[in-house]
Amino acid sequence: MRPMDRATIDDWAGRPPMEARMRNPALVLPDAMKALQALSKAVETGGVPPRTLELVRLRASQINGCSVSAEMHARELRWEGETDDRLFTLAAWRDAPYFTAAERAALALTEAATRISDRADPVPDDVWEEAARHYDERRLGALVLSIAEINVWNRLNIATRQIAGTEWS
Repeated sequence: MRPMDRATIDDWAGRPPMEARMRNPALVLPDAMKALQALSKAVETGGVPPRTLELVRLRASQINGCSVSAEMHARELRWEGETDDRLFTLAAWRDAPYFTAAERAALALTEAATRISDRADPVPDDVWEEAARHYDERRLGALVLSIAEINVWNRLNIATRQIAGTEWS
């Protein structure tokens, strides 16, 4: 699948033309991009299965409404051979039979750590303890950093209205 061209984006469902407010801030400040890439590289060495990290990134992006990251991570999962069943039901993972116990723990932690203003105890002990049952300290650290990282990217993309399906320049 190729990115949509400008005319397609402008005509999409009769909506007004979509334009980013500015280039992605990580491109404007190259040292920020280097830092985010270094964080990503560190997360990748933490021992969490790559597919789990992508599920976490996609789920956080769905929660945050970040179309750029939701599209990108769904594509990544597709390229890695992820099934349609799992992609289509990720938003309803609690009620879908397609996820392992470890993935469920990672997704619960992702939702809690992404929705931190939704409750007084944003990451309840039971969510943390279930994640800790499946991930040792190194993997749990990588998982928490991955959740933080995707939330940073989501906030950058949303604040500046980055457009899914377009190339960053």
